[in-house]
Amino acid sequence: MNAEQLIQFEKEIADLYESGQIKAPVHLRDGNEQALCDIFKEIREQDFAFCSWASHLHCLLKGVPPERVKQDIIEGRSITLNYPEYNLFSSAIVGGTASIATGTAWSLKNKGKDSRVYCFLGDMSFQTGIANESIRYSIGHNLPITWVIEDNGKSVGTETEPTCGINTKDLADSLFQLKYKYGATNVDIIYYNYTMTYPHSGTGVFVEF
Repeated sequence: MNAEQLIQFEKEIADLYESGQIKAPVHLRDGNEQALCDIFKEIREQDFAFCSWASHLHCLLKGVPPERVKQDIIEGRSITLNYPEYNLFSSAIVGGTASIATGTAWSLKNKGKDSRVYCFLGDMSFQTGIANESIRYSIGHNLPITWVIEDNGKSVGTETEPTCGINTKDLADSLFQLKYKYGATNVDIIYYNYTMTYPHSGTGVFVEF
């Protein structure tokens, strides 16, 4: 799928939500479509993707059919979309996939598999202890994993940097330097920032069921 198709998919989900056809939380994203398209060009069928609760676009780009993703969202699984047959997993827990992604990468390396792990983290998830421990562990053991930091500057409705006191890009750069210091050639860290128009959850329209 291309960026325009991703935009149209989220608009369709927003319409379904506002019409009361989705009786559960939805987490819509926009403004990062092209960044994700570029990243997923490098992700192969045998690679693993671990995502957050806002993973509609990731699912589509990993190859899950749009109608299947849409139906799962309608049935209330927007924040927990998991497709094992596509090697894609998401979690509603903040930073909840970081350690699982690390363990998967360790297993792939241990078994000599030709697969790679991609773990997508929002800026506040990236600031959590479990995420930083996982990234440092992956560097220390040179695991086949790419950490993708998706920075929209927000933790729900709170600005991330004033809350944490550390700039997200600076933290990503420091871990990138650590990767080089330890010669972790299998590890990669991708950072991008974006501005979205959707709120953290829903569309900004009150929906009464």
